[in-house]
Amino acid sequence: MYLDYKPDDLDVKICELLVATSDAADPELPAAVRDVLKLLRTRLGMDIAFVSQIADGRRTFKAVDCAPGFAIIQEGMSDPVEESWCQRVVEGRLPERMEDAAPFVAAGQAPDPGFPIGTHLSTPVCLAGGAVYGTLCCFSRGVQVEADIERLRYTAGLLAARLKPGAVRT
Repeated sequence: MYLDYKPDDLDVKICELLVATSDAADPELPAAVRDVLKLLRTRLGMDIAFVSQIADGRRTFKAVDCAPGFAIIQEGMSDPVEESWCQRVVEGRLPERMEDAAPFVAAGQAPDPGFPIGTHLSTPVCLAGGAVYGTLCCFSRGVQVEADIERLRYTAGLLAARLKPGAVRT
């Protein structure tokens, strides 16, 4: 049988995890999201990958995968949305793909996180009705020239399709 893709392609694995698995373990995020984040993080050469929810004036980390020795973000952590890079991406004040985020921090366009960020990828997770749940993000301390924002957009779309309608609060 001829396949026009490799069965271990990243997009195929992401699709299999998000579409073909049960989400009974978590009322908002499919249980496989953590596996998808680890897969994205490692294949894209990033240090952290996460899904955030933007609600009630806060950004909350709902699922996180960190490189060993760099666990600076944990699930459940929250901060004011106006201080987040996520909100700036959602509003279009920061681009979804920053090959090198350092100039954005130096120019005051992005808050200084207190550690270096090289490549930063972030895309909104938009539900069927257009409401923004939050963002799917990953970043590295160094520059990753080949980092692919299309992979994040594709994954965010699959993730949004799996979220329950009541997952968004204002």
